[in-house]
Amino acid sequence: MPLSWVEIDLAALRHNWGEAARRLGERTFLVGVVKSDAYGHGMVPVSRELVACGARFLAVSKYWEARELRARGIHIPLIVLLGLERQDVEDALLRDVRPVIFRVDHARMVHDVALKMGRKAPVHVKVDTGMNRLGVVWDELPRFLDEIASLGGLEIEGVISHFAAADEADKAYCQDQVQCFESVLRAFGDRGIRPPYAHISNSAGLLDLPHAHFQLVRPGIMLYGSQPSSDLLQPAGLKPVMTFKSRVLQLKTVPPDRPIGYGRTYRTRGVSRVATVPVGYDDGYSRLLSNRGAVLVRGVRAPVVGRVSMNMITVDVTHIGDVQPDDEVVLLGRQGDERITAEELAALCDTISYEIFCSIGKNRHKYFLGASEGDCGRGA
Repeated sequence: MPLSWVEIDLAALRHNWGEAARRLGERTFLVGVVKSDAYGHGMVPVSRELVACGARFLAVSKYWEARELRARGIHIPLIVLLGLERQDVEDALLRDVRPVIFRVDHARMVHDVALKMGRKAPVHVKVDTGMNRLGVVWDELPRFLDEIASLGGLEIEGVISHFAAADEADKAYCQDQVQCFESVLRAFGDRGIRPPYAHISNSAGLLDLPHAHFQLVRPGIMLYGSQPSSDLLQPAGLKPVMTFKSRVLQLKTVPPDRPIGYGRTYRTRGVSRVATVPVGYDDGYSRLLSNRGAVLVRGVRAPVVGRVSMNMITVDVTHIGDVQPDDEVVLLGRQGDERITAEELAALCDTISYEIFCSIGKNRHKYFLGASEGDCGRGA
């Protein structure tokens, strides 16, 4: 039995996919975003479920992720959001992987390799509509399009952009981006380029901006059961997918006014029962939760006391009756009627649920429950 582990509820994942899909029009399809190990949830088992759910595409950040999915039997189209390095282009085209392109030299590189292979390379062109992060900038778009229009080795399958503030209540900037994106599509059309897919919406855009769904939307965080933000106008009936568990490693009775942990940042207020739990920042449980976080033991909240160390935390279970060594401890998720959410942990750490999932998801002991074709058991 591992000292700590993560459980992934694939039935909850399927439910969340359904919540996303039911908000779409008839001619709009979902791209399952599984980059960064599916936000820490396990890229391969999650991808298998999304394929079973009917995903039209899957999106990853880097080519090695696409290569891994192909090696593990995922055959639907894959979009690599950060594009390809030169050494990966031929292999990617052999594996029918779609790079995102946003530089002329990258476009020419893919074109050259495709021609040598006697084929066309399907690509998605990324245009910056206001994120100012990645993509062809508006002022350079005409020259970019003129350059790539002559590249016969490319098949422009999609045009992509990304919302900068769709998770905020004020959607004015989003509307500006939508108008810019529509202008981008017209610029393509003016040159006789009419890609079948345009996509700009993430989870927040899917929930709050139905007029911006175009042909594809790219839900990420909502698939894993978390709202993009508390400012959304449309609450979604999402189910959390990830649970993080450990167990009581040791119990101690500690006299009053005794220090606990590194730096002696906490002192007992009375005779205290303190449980040591074998989880720390190496397991993705943030050090910022020192003296702030809580865990669940026997369905009751127990505060973290003292500093989170690399491999251990200490929690006060004085108020919880009959706690025993090896009792289950829930650090993220539900136990009985109580629940600790990723949003709660994120607020305590001044971050977002995305980072909480990615950090905890690095735990090497991951179990996948409720697979559509039977439980996967422990996944890779």
